[in-house]
Amino acid sequence: ELLLHPEKILEIIKEELALLKEKYGDARRTKIYKKELGDFSEADLVANEKCLIAITKTGYIKRMPTATYKSQRRGGKGVMGMTTKEEDEISYFITGQTHDSLLFFTNKGKVYSIKTWEIPETVRISKGNALINFINIDQDEKIQSVLNLPSNLAQSEYNNLVLATKKGIIKKTSLKKFANIRTSGLIAIKLNKDDQLCWARLTTGNDQILLVSHNGKSVRFNETDVRSMGRDTIGVRGINLKADDFVVGMETFLKNYVKSKDKRKKIFRDILIITEHGIGKRTPVANYPLQKRGGIGVKTANITEKTGKIAAALLVDEKIDQIIINSKKAQVIKLPLKNIPTLGRNTQGVILMRFSKKQDTCATINCLKKLETEDS
Repeated sequence: ELLLHPEKILEIIKEELALLKEKYGDARRTKIYKKELGDFSEADLVANEKCLIAITKTGYIKRMPTATYKSQRRGGKGVMGMTTKEEDEISYFITGQTHDSLLFFTNKGKVYSIKTWEIPETVRISKGNALINFINIDQDEKIQSVLNLPSNLAQSEYNNLVLATKKGIIKKTSLKKFANIRTSGLIAIKLNKDDQLCWARLTTGNDQILLVSHNGKSVRFNETDVRSMGRDTIGVRGINLKADDFVVGMETFLKNYVKSKDKRKKIFRDILIITEHGIGKRTPVANYPLQKRGGIGVKTANITEKTGKIAAALLVDEKIDQIIINSKKAQVIKLPLKNIPTLGRNTQGVILMRFSKKQDTCATINCLKKLETEDS
């Protein structure tokens, strides 16, 4: 009988909806505005979260949460960082935010750019995606350095981009010349035939530069010793190297840093050295004398058959909490920075990493800031 009277059906539906509203209803959680929508980009739909970018030597890239790697004690074996080919290795890790931009500098002196959120987020052991899916690099090009540009770079103190090559050439260029990078890339530095671009750093124009070589030499000089140049130029000599030597690390830092008035808070700037055989140490920047650009430099570590030659060098300070060491066969270990001793230049260091596979050696070192490891 009810089905024959549609108006009665509607009355029952209204009564039941009223009961549901009385029992489960709550205040409206959204607002409706009667006005025209403003312009918004695809990035506005992506949460600005902390992330970790991993890139391999053969050109694979992936994005992970910063809590992916758990901290271990010094001398541990670590965990497998990602699935790689037998001949592949993890080049480095980059920490940042999903709204940041990444600048990719290649061995041929070119630079490419993508947004961090464009890289798919994956699990730790995932192989990742081929970088050629994001940037149009040539087959004979390799990514040598990746620079994270914060989304609020316009409000930062950085004005210049300093580049360094394997043969010790240094170059400074205004950051404004890299504002618009086309998909085919831009020339960042002109190279000699036997050289390749390896490092890129943001600077204020009044920083200092430190170069460290494979044979254990280092030179520290003022950024003002390097004149600003255009993109399509070679640069000037940063360190005078022997025929069998090459640069393994380039860092930039302010001339002076503010010391804490609180004696309980330790402020420091150290150069972290890691050798091919997993030996490492920290040496205060103050232990490296200020010299003129282009010199042969001073000793940065005692090189022996036990230690192997220097594999990498990195600047660390009190903001750094964890150190990530990568081997050439994709072994990874994460260490608290405080567990690495501070020693002088004329020393070897201590064992930081032991290898699971034979003939494995250290490849790169990277760091995580304290804020970025709160959840790890």
